[in-house]
Amino acid sequence: MARKTRTRTRPAAALWRVLGFVAVSAICGVLVASLAVPGVAAGGMAVSRSIVYFNSLPAELAVEPPSQSTTVMSADGKPIATFYAENRVKVGLDEMSPYIKDAIVAIEDSRFYEHAGVDPQGVLRAIYSNLTSGGRQGASTLTQQYVTNVINESLLSADRSDQVVLSGQKTVGDKVREMKLALDLEKKLTKDQILEGYLNIVFFNRDAYGIEAATRHFFSTTAKDLTLPQAALLAGLVNSPSFYDPAVHPDNSIKRRNQVLGEMLRGGKISQADHDAAASSGVELKLTPAKQGCSAADMAPYFCDYVSRLILNNPAYGPDVASREQKLYRGGLTITTTLDSRLQTAAQAQVDATAGDNPDKWGAALVSIAPGTGKILAMAQNTVFLPEEGKFDTQLNFNVDAKDANGNDLNGAGGFQPGSTMKPFIFAEWLNEGKSLAAEVDAARRTYPLDFPWKSTCGKVLGAYNTAEKDLGAADDLQNNDEGHYRTMPADYGLYNSINTATFAEATQLDFCGIQAMVDAVGLHSGVDNAQVNMHQLGNLLGAIGVAPLVLANAFATFANDGKYCAPIAIADVKDAAGGKLPAQTGDCRMAVKPEVARGVNAVLQDVLKKGSGVYIEPKVQGQVPVAAKTGTSNNNGATWVVGYTSGLATASFFGDALEGQKRPGQNVTVNGKFYKNIDGYMLAGPQWANYMLDAAGLYPAEPFPAPPESMTRASEDGG
Repeated sequence: MARKTRTRTRPAAALWRVLGFVAVSAICGVLVASLAVPGVAAGGMAVSRSIVYFNSLPAELAVEPPSQSTTVMSADGKPIATFYAENRVKVGLDEMSPYIKDAIVAIEDSRFYEHAGVDPQGVLRAIYSNLTSGGRQGASTLTQQYVTNVINESLLSADRSDQVVLSGQKTVGDKVREMKLALDLEKKLTKDQILEGYLNIVFFNRDAYGIEAATRHFFSTTAKDLTLPQAALLAGLVNSPSFYDPAVHPDNSIKRRNQVLGEMLRGGKISQADHDAAASSGVELKLTPAKQGCSAADMAPYFCDYVSRLILNNPAYGPDVASREQKLYRGGLTITTTLDSRLQTAAQAQVDATAGDNPDKWGAALVSIAPGTGKILAMAQNTVFLPEEGKFDTQLNFNVDAKDANGNDLNGAGGFQPGSTMKPFIFAEWLNEGKSLAAEVDAARRTYPLDFPWKSTCGKVLGAYNTAEKDLGAADDLQNNDEGHYRTMPADYGLYNSINTATFAEATQLDFCGIQAMVDAVGLHSGVDNAQVNMHQLGNLLGAIGVAPLVLANAFATFANDGKYCAPIAIADVKDAAGGKLPAQTGDCRMAVKPEVARGVNAVLQDVLKKGSGVYIEPKVQGQVPVAAKTGTSNNNGATWVVGYTSGLATASFFGDALEGQKRPGQNVTVNGKFYKNIDGYMLAGPQWANYMLDAAGLYPAEPFPAPPESMTRASEDGG
């Protein structure tokens, strides 16, 4: 029905009518005194003084947007998680069912469209009731309730919850101030603006603030689509959200709902037939409890946690962590990430399959990067975020660093020994110094004495080779996987077959300062503290320092991108509640490796899968897409890898001891019912990578890698 148009009472007239009924000169004589003190004093002089006092009260109310939920989305628009202090989704009045607008007015303030913020008739009714029955009936209009909610919301947002005053706790002074603010607010906002603000701020449930969140919570629909009985039930709820909670006290909620329907009928907002049909219906709930934070993420909880920490660590979102938390949990942000939900689903399926039956809690992880942009497309591991019966749980993120470059916590595992996946970077420096793919090196040599003349033009000192940590079962000299590989061989053969002695033989002809520069250029660093991987420590030629899978995948993406390095990014776009843009991560790309060097590395790494250390990886990926890869295994087999890429997608696949600092040897291990005497990169990390890439690579079309220059492929007599 159309709303009746009535003349609104002028604020000044309303005030005089109110104060004319009640004046308590000791406190200002405003009507609220009668709600607390059963006695009335009237007199022209007292009322006049009350008016003077009343007009001296502050009238400005800062109506800030209420706290709203932040939503984290995938790049393809799928929800990942929600963060909130108060679960609220702000909507316009035109996005609400007419039923809820009429219902809330009917039950909370039937004269809302007639008074000017304070209702004299309501006050008189409350005074009479309180004086005659000894009760304590309130007389707050919707405008006054809105004022109270705005004040309390402001206090909560400022972390001053101890100053929040609830309705039953208000003093006479509180009521007087509330009235003054309500009268002033009505001069600045229309009735519909006040009603919209009220319906967006009011509390319905501990997980539902505002009508949209309440509708989603109780009925799994939107405020715009609320039916009459649904709207009446929610309107009745605000008076006492616990007592009238339909999920806990359905009988109470039905009685209250029917009371609301009766008021709507009495006010001419619904017909008798509509009333009867709604009143005779049951409570048909379809509860959808709100999910808060990364532990309740719809997907990718560890990526979600990584994104949240990027926000909380970034001064662009506030000068300190507390202000950034306010922004994240109350700011109503929409954070669009780089994650591709299709790849994430495929990655999660693979890590779960790789380490499904896994009583010893071995870790499996996958992370993908888009070469040329640095966008993180997938990040998965075989654990659950919170403890769950029979599951491997941890909140540590296997794929990222423990800390960022500024020392801020990223909650990462701190990286794992990359083993032979470090070899392509030494080989890249080999090519960078003008040596050829096919030049022969002496891979027969297994020891290097203290006085070996390593080359270091930047003055750093190198020592004898020793694989050090005896508790890892290390040997005193260099070991290869196959006795037949202690011989002279072409450098490219040494790389695609992952021959340790060949890598050291290459290093004897290189400037270690050049090796260091190459490793730094592609972004490799310690996963524990972001420190430089010191390539003058000889053990790092074979990957002794832990590196995070994300960092390693991104370094290989540099080869895929013809030598251009792009820093990894997870956040593509951030908007505030009003739609304004906030700082996101932007692509930080630079040339790191000469294109011809990257092409030479790509040419050799394609052979890893064809005839090298990855030849046994099943299923076969080569032939399906142009692909290059490198296997890796730590000294004690506790960390195993395959890092591989097309021109469109780079992925690091890890399997190993993720929680014990790789102290557990990957030996005599049973996973998914299969026994492994020694785990190698191609055994578990390999199939995990291959199955995933077959699912994912087609979504990011790849071109054949450009061939290296002919001069790089010819062998030279001097070994260069």
